[in-house]
Parts: sequence; C-alpha cells; structure tokens
Amino acid sequence: MGSIHILSAAITRDELKRRAEEGFGDMIKCVVDVQRGIMAIGGELHADGEQVLLQQGSRQSDVWGINLYPAIFSDDWIEFDSMINLRPSQNNRSRGVEDPVLRSRISHLVSALVL
Repeated sequence: MGSIHILSAAITRDELKRRAEEGFGDMIKCVVDVQRGIMAIGGELHADGEQVLLQQGSRQSDVWGINLYPAIFSDDWIEFDSMINLRPSQNNRSRGVEDPVLRSRISHLVSALVL
C-alpha cells in the first residue's frame, strides 16, 4: 500500500494527491508529530506511520493519526479519525482528536507541510 515518507519540509498538494492515488485513491493516511513538526505519510495503517515516527525519536503522546483528502478544497480535507488516537490516558476516548486546541495545532502543521 505504498511506502511511508517523513515530511519535514513542505510538499505540494498535487504531490500528496499523487501519493494518495498510489494507495487508497482519494485519501492518504498520515501521522502527525505535533511536537517535532513532522508528518509521516503513506502506509496501509496509521500504526505503520506511528511506528516509523517512534523509531525516529517521536514520543507516543505527540503523534496523532489523520486522513487527508487532497482533492477536497475545504476544511473537510482533514479527517481526524484513527485507531491510534484512542488514548484514555490523555483524555481522548475516541478515534477522533477531541481537544480543539490539539486539532488546531494539527491543522496548522498540515497547512505548513502541504501547500
């Protein structure tokens, strides 16, 4: 389902769309490290990207799974839905990202990394 790439510098939405088409078609799985300001894109499961980030020094509490739909040009292009987001110990009891401040941080990071 495609390899995982770590973004620490911006890519275009067209490049993201091309990578999405290689996998799920209209969507690509991403894992964001809100502390380090990087994002893993690709892979079959969010857990795949999570594992790569953890191996590269990310902390579990800083990584969150999202889906991106690069062909959608509205706020709906970011979907906050991943099994790795289930974290009762961080007061996140769903697959979404419940904290609005954290959601905003994730959105801003995605906007900085995908132009």
